[in-house]
Amino acid sequence: MSELKVISQHAGTVLVGQLAVMAFGVADTVIAGRYSDAALAALSVGSALYVSVYVGLIGIVQALLPIWAEMLGARRHEAVGQSLRQSLYLCGFITVAGMLPMLFPGALLRWAQVPELMRDEVQRYLAVLAFAFAPSLLFRVYSTFNQSLGRPLLVTWLQVGALAVKIPLSIWLVAGGGGVEPMGAVGCAWATLVVNYLLLALAIVMLRTQTLYKPFRVWRAMERPDWRQIGNFARLGIPGGLAYLVEVTSFTLMALFIARLGTVASASHQIAASVAAVLYMMPLSMAIACSARVSFWLGAGKPEYAKRAVLLGTKITVLVAIALAAIVSIAGRLLAGWYSANPEIVALASSLLVWVAFYHVADATQALCAFLLRCYRITIAPLALYGVLLWGLGLYGGYQMAYVGLAGTLATQSAGSFWTASTIALSLVAACLAGLLWYAVHRSLPKNPEGSQAA
Repeated sequence: MSELKVISQHAGTVLVGQLAVMAFGVADTVIAGRYSDAALAALSVGSALYVSVYVGLIGIVQALLPIWAEMLGARRHEAVGQSLRQSLYLCGFITVAGMLPMLFPGALLRWAQVPELMRDEVQRYLAVLAFAFAPSLLFRVYSTFNQSLGRPLLVTWLQVGALAVKIPLSIWLVAGGGGVEPMGAVGCAWATLVVNYLLLALAIVMLRTQTLYKPFRVWRAMERPDWRQIGNFARLGIPGGLAYLVEVTSFTLMALFIARLGTVASASHQIAASVAAVLYMMPLSMAIACSARVSFWLGAGKPEYAKRAVLLGTKITVLVAIALAAIVSIAGRLLAGWYSANPEIVALASSLLVWVAFYHVADATQALCAFLLRCYRITIAPLALYGVLLWGLGLYGGYQMAYVGLAGTLATQSAGSFWTASTIALSLVAACLAGLLWYAVHRSLPKNPEGSQAA
């Protein structure tokens, strides 16, 4: 099977599953928006906080993919199963770290100056999601394991099936009925909790029954913690997770700062953020498929094959990103109208979607590069770039433009300022990571007798 076919099939399967998961959030946004503007605004702030915590910590688990794919390339099947069991110890620490900020978000909400009227609903929303975090994390371990094997189809089927449960459950709990009082945004959180536990239960059943997993001997007794191996997880996963955290918080903290501008601005930003997040599923899927393939070839001792996978994945990702950006820039008002019936919200959201189109091209490029750099064990430099550019230029620059004024100009009091600054910052990150990836790929190649790199 050609490299293009392998990567395309893997990425396509992952994309379907990721879109199903993303549809959870999109459906919640639409359902809350149709219920009330206040529910949509509370969902915007609550989901921004949840995603900031969730993605940063889940990123630690996702960074284990190269480790397992390399073991597979080296044909160390039982070592993969043992490593999977050791990852559960890491999950215990991550679960505690994830639940605490969601159970006690008051200080952060006050620091971000979230309006008092929103705070109660946001806190109740986060309290429910705190108990949905553990099953979600464990299901992500199962998902990452499958992705490292290049066999994501079972995960995709589970995610698509879960969507069929999530949407009607959210509608029922948000709007009430059948003896249940309307819960607003909190109803979305309860629906997420139910679906997460359902997915975890099904994942356990799959691990117990599918022949695919037999060579890895997953169901052996748990070994004592291997701190050396857990330390290796941490050295790769923590910088990767922190990079996710910086990237996502530079994006989601916009929601907290924009909340000061009122319900219309907050709801409009939530629409733009939702579209950007859906678009991100394409490069994320390509990044997962390519990193699994690149790590497999590196583990097999064939870095020249890994280089081909890097180049192929980059070409596909950039071309598709440009096509999607063109669609969003043209159909912005139509997309915004799907989320809200409020003309004021639709008008502001459609203007933000123009920036989303540019943002996506940069986002797709940097996402692929960041994943592939982990295959080459490069994690600190991307983390530093994210911190300086995304937090410094993107988030702080947007805040200055919106609320303080920049270079002698007056404060814009506009959500668009945050999107402008973030797009510029992310474009610089993408350029830097692409250069770093090119260096890493060529450094991994063997030298010929004359000292030049092999093709």
